Amino acid sequence: MPKLREIRAQYDDESITVYQAYNPQIAQAATAAGKFVAPFSLDRMTWIKPSFCWMMYRSGWATKLGQERVLAIRISRVGFEWALTHASLSHFENPPYTSYEQWLEAKSCSPVRIQWDPERDIHLNRLDHRSIQIGLSGDAVGAYVHDWTLAIDDITHTVHELADSRDESLLPIGRPYPLSEDLAPRLGATLN
Repeated sequence: MPKLREIRAQYDDESITVYQAYNPQIAQAATAAGKFVAPFSLDRMTWIKPSFCWMMYRSGWATKLGQERVLAIRISRVGFEWALTHASLSHFENPPYTSYEQWLEAKSCSPVRIQWDPERDIHLNRLDHRSIQIGLSGDAVGAYVHDWTLAIDDITHTVHELADSRDESLLPIGRPYPLSEDLAPRLGATLN
């Protein structure tokens, strides 16, 4: 198994916070409606990220074109766990797959992709452990938009303040998200 892989997130008994970055048009429409609406597209894969610092790396602290607004989306744990249960890895690994063909079959049947990318610190330096990115497509996008989303907050102002200060005490505190003993290996996650 490669380096430590775990889901670190802000969560409670009912919900988990994930992050996404969008252009101002999508972000403004979503925050005004309290859910994703046009120009957000249900026909494209959308990636949710429980790791705040990885989202900062991906969006360049909300400065990259098309990622100028960072949203904190609180979704139901029921929905989040459905996504994990219906996921396949974005690339072949043994384990959890015993053959390339088994992975292709799992991927063709799954509306959710899992990718493990190097976690980042507040300076966006690569850390030794990996964070999960979750790609939703097909029915999973519709469920995310219509059933799982509980609240959407535009945190771009906070992101810019953190980019300027790099004050670690202001970072959202993530903690390891519990995974069952049968689910963790299927996701390529490390069991604690």
